[in-house]
Formats: sequence, structure tokens, C-alpha cells
Amino acid sequence: MIDQNNHQVGVVAIADALRMAREAELDLVEVAPDAKPPVCKIIDFKKVIYEQKRRLRESRKRQKTVEVKEVKMRPSIDHHDYLTKINHARAFLQDGHKVKITFFYKGRERSHQDRAQRLLDQILADLADVAVQENLSRMNGNLSSLILVKKR
Repeated sequence: MIDQNNHQVGVVAIADALRMAREAELDLVEVAPDAKPPVCKIIDFKKVIYEQKRRLRESRKRQKTVEVKEVKMRPSIDHHDYLTKINHARAFLQDGHKVKITFFYKGRERSHQDRAQRLLDQILADLADVAVQENLSRMNGNLSSLILVKKR
């Protein structure tokens, strides 16, 4: 047993340990149940719970959430519109967000996926200084998407 001042008392009967905890107006907590004999400590259990919650809150404060920003395009996008979208994507990446580039196809654009692939390659080349590709582009119905993350 360990008392409230962190001094090792030694092997004590359970009844005596409970009596000592009651006299100190604290709780008897089993800290090492697998040890032979089990180790108990006299502490204020409410204080321990409070400190655990406080540490959890502090760790949540320091935690950074990463948002995924989406930039939508079509394979037949105009050059100026393309530059605008790339500049938005660059700004998102520099702010620390992930960027999901989504191509959506209408009508016969699906049959010309080589144009979309060339556009994807162009995007990767234009953003190569700030981004790396996180996953391969994949088709999902009328959409194909690609996720970029900030280069370290």
C-alpha cells in the first residue's frame, strides 16, 4: 500500500487500508491489480478524474482538424476558369487543407476521358510546388476525383 504522501507503507490488510483511507478522508484505489500482492494507493479519486478530463480538454485544444476543400471542374473548362480554380486550390493547400479535385462529365464528355486525364496531369504539374497526390484518381458514376495534400 502507498499512503497519501506517496510513501510505501508495505503489505497491509484490506480492513486496515480502508480504515487508514477513511481517517485521511480520501479514497483507496487499486493501482496495480495484477501485482502480487495488489498495490493500492490512498488518493482523492475525484481529483484524479478531474485532472484526466482537464488533460483530455487540453489535448483537444492542440488538435488540428484538417478540412477537405473541393474544387469542381469539367473537362471542357476554359483556360481562365482553370487558372482561377488552380489559384483557389493553391490557397487552400497553403492554408493547410486537403483539396479534392472533382471532374464531372456531361453527355459525351465521358467518352473523352483522355482530355480529363490530360487536365489532371496539368493540375498535378501546376501544383507540384505545393502539393502531392494522396490517392489515385477514381471514377464514380459521372464523377472522377483526386485528393491533393500539402507538400512537406
